[in-house]
Amino acid sequence: MSILHRLPYEWLIGLRYTRAGKRASRNRFLSFISLISVAGIALGVAALLVVLSVMNGFEKEVTARMLSVLAHVEVMAADGSMPDWQRVEQQALRNPEIVAAAPFAEVQGMLLHEDTMKPVVIRGVLPEAEVKVSEIAQQTHARNLKALQPGSSNVVLGSELARSLDVKAGDKLRLLVAAPGASNQPGQISTRQQVFTVADVFDSGNYQFDSALAFVHVADAEALQGLSAPVGLRLRLADMYAAPKVAVELARGLDERFFVRDWTRVNATWFAAVQSQKRMMFVILTMIIAVAAFNLVSTLVMTVRDKQADIAILRTLGASPASIMRIFVIQGTLVGVLGTLLGVAFGVLVALNVDVIVPAIEHLFGVQFLAKDIYLISEVPSDLRWGDVGRIGGVAVLLAFVATLYPSWSAARLQPAAALRYE
Repeated sequence: MSILHRLPYEWLIGLRYTRAGKRASRNRFLSFISLISVAGIALGVAALLVVLSVMNGFEKEVTARMLSVLAHVEVMAADGSMPDWQRVEQQALRNPEIVAAAPFAEVQGMLLHEDTMKPVVIRGVLPEAEVKVSEIAQQTHARNLKALQPGSSNVVLGSELARSLDVKAGDKLRLLVAAPGASNQPGQISTRQQVFTVADVFDSGNYQFDSALAFVHVADAEALQGLSAPVGLRLRLADMYAAPKVAVELARGLDERFFVRDWTRVNATWFAAVQSQKRMMFVILTMIIAVAAFNLVSTLVMTVRDKQADIAILRTLGASPASIMRIFVIQGTLVGVLGTLLGVAFGVLVALNVDVIVPAIEHLFGVQFLAKDIYLISEVPSDLRWGDVGRIGGVAVLLAFVATLYPSWSAARLQPAAALRYE
C-alpha cells in the first residue's frame, strides 16, 4: 500500500483539490488560480531572501573594510598624551582576547599640491607594530610602509586622496595643520606647514578612508601636534565581536586618566542605520508575501463554492465540520508550503550568485548599481544566512495558514440540505 493511501481522507481530498482536474474546466481554472498564489508567494519569499542577503553582505563587507583600517579597541589618554604607553600596552595584553597593540597619534589638517587642497586625517603609526593591528601592510608595499621613519617626512596616502591631489609615489606635497597657542594674539590660531614625500598609496576599498586618511610615522605626527608621546593605543582582538565586552573590562582595569572605545561605538550611527533599514525592509517585503498569501482566501472561497455538493455528500456520509475545515486548511497550507519551497530555492540560488548576476546585468545595460563615493563599496555583496531562510520560510507558511482559516470555517458551516437543494 502506498504512502498516500495511508493518509487520512482529509489529506487525500485536500491534495486532490490542489491538482488540476482533467474533466472539468472549472477545476482547471481553480488550479490555475492556485498556481498564481504559489507563484506570488514564491516571488515574495525569493525577493525577501535576496534583499536581506545583499544587506547582510553590504554590512559584512563594509565592516571588514572599516576594520582593515580601524582598530577593534582604542585606549586614549584624556589629556591627549600617553608617555607611559608601554606600561598600558603590557597591561592590555594581559587580556587573553587582545592579540596585538600599537601606539598612534592623529592630527587633522589640509594637504596642498599645486592648486589642489584636500582635508586629511594624518595618523601617526609605528610601522612594525601597526602591521599587527591593521591590514595597512597588505594594502601597500611592505617595504614602502617601512619608509615611515622618524623625521623622514614620508607619508602613505589613501588611493582616492592621491587621485584627487594628482600625486604618486615620490611626489612632494605640503601639509598645513592648526597650531593653537602659536599666535601672539589671544583666541587666534596659526598654522604649521611641513613638506612630505609620498612613499606609497594604500587602497582599503572603503571610500571614506581612501579619500581622507594618510599615514606618517608616529614621531612625525607627535611633532606636528607639539607632543612628546602618542595619544593612545590601538588594539586588535582575536574576535572583533568581543570588542564591547573587552572595552568594558579594560576601562575597569585602567585609571580615570584613560578612556576606552571600541569599533561599534565609533561607527554606532552607521550600524544603527543599517539595522533599522534591515528591519524595515523585512517588514515591507513581508507585506508582499502577505498579499500573495491572502490571495489564497479568494482561491479557497471559490473552491468552497464550487465544491458545495462534495462537501454536502461528505457531511451526509458522516464527516464532521472539523474534518471539512481540515480539508481546506490542508489545501491552502500545501499551496503556501509549495510556494515557500520554490521561493527559498530560487532566492538561495540568486543570493549565492549575486556576484555573477549583478555584473552581468550592469554590463548588459551599461549601468552601475553602487557608486563607490556614496555606498563606500562598488560591488554588490551577498551574505546568505540560513537563520534568515528559516525565519522567512516560517513567516510565509504561517501567513498561508492564517489565510485558510476563514474559507475553511465557511466550508465547515455549510448545511448539506441547502447545498444539495439544486443538485
